Amino acid sequence: MTPVASERPPIAAILALGLTQIIGYGTLYYSFSILALDMARGLDWSAEWIFGALSAALLIGGLAAPAMGKWIDRFGAGRVMTLGSAIAAIALAGCAFAPGKVAFVIALIAVETASNLVQYGAAFALLVQIRPQVAQRSITYLTLIGGFASTIFWPITAALHAHFSWQSVYLIFATINLLVCLPIHTWLARSAGHRGTGEKSGATRRIEPSLPAAARTPAFILMVTGFALESFVNAALLVHMVPVMSALGLGAMAVMVGTLFGPSQVMSRFINMVFGGSLPQLMLAVISAVLLPAALVILLLTAPSVPGAVVFAVVFGLGSGLSSIVQGTLTLALFGSEGYGQRQGKVMSARLAVSSTAPFALAFLMGNIGVSWSLSITAGLGAAAVAALLAIRPLMRMPVAAQTALARGEP
Repeated sequence: MTPVASERPPIAAILALGLTQIIGYGTLYYSFSILALDMARGLDWSAEWIFGALSAALLIGGLAAPAMGKWIDRFGAGRVMTLGSAIAAIALAGCAFAPGKVAFVIALIAVETASNLVQYGAAFALLVQIRPQVAQRSITYLTLIGGFASTIFWPITAALHAHFSWQSVYLIFATINLLVCLPIHTWLARSAGHRGTGEKSGATRRIEPSLPAAARTPAFILMVTGFALESFVNAALLVHMVPVMSALGLGAMAVMVGTLFGPSQVMSRFINMVFGGSLPQLMLAVISAVLLPAALVILLLTAPSVPGAVVFAVVFGLGSGLSSIVQGTLTLALFGSEGYGQRQGKVMSARLAVSSTAPFALAFLMGNIGVSWSLSITAGLGAAAVAALLAIRPLMRMPVAAQTALARGEP
């Protein structure tokens, strides 16, 4: 048995990170949709403006992601996540105590910036830094746990909001980040030590790139393009899923069908955990990318059929669930563990920059050209994501002569 095969994932770290991911996504992202209307009323804003503020915050947070990736490589992901928990608590409290719109937007930007320090991107990097040889399995296990964030925090947020103002709910969430997540991240930082992904801590601890050196830059561009387009499709439909199905004639059943999305995400991660170990990460990435536009085509061809909408929600959830995994594991498989944090920061920046515009873009399209044409365009973007990821495959088998020509910039 090889050392890689015998090495086990760091279960304690995965479980601890799983808890902080549920809290991080639940308090910093999923809670917003429940509290947004109350926020808008308190700030004397329309619902469109409050979601516009969130889009701006996501965009600015995404632009800061590459710098955060460098910090992860330099100082270690555990330390960065510890800092992120402190910033998240302060930022949530800042939103709660904001005296006006400008202060609220600044605090919201801080919330979304902090989220990049504590959510999947940083957590994946920490797992790579702890045990890179089994990081792909560890990331799969972590996303399986993190997939319950919306299932847990949507009802928690709604229950709290039934008794407290949105400001009080945010203060409760700030306390949770301070008293639960910060100590866990501090413990993980001490367990991992000062171990950046760029540190050469021994050949046995590193994952080597599977791509030839000359192919890495074009492959990275293709991967980022594919992930960004995939994130656009995912983000656009997540926000508009129920309104889209209602507009296609499903009426009240749209809400019931939409509830299948979350369980389908978790199911795809469980299936991958059990059966996906032998599949190359690029193949998993292509499968996840194919499922998203395929789901939209199913919806367009079958609407207003309820069984067709059910298949759409399940297939879309399967693709979205796999996407969360491969966006962490494909980077590791193609480019290795050295510099992983910085690469993930660049990937996250592109994804957030594109996906932050998706809800508005789809709403604009639906208002001007109708739902069917809007979904067709979105499906086309999803197909382009598939094409970008498929184009990486030939680069992995590039002949030596072609590698030399590419390195020299020759056609």
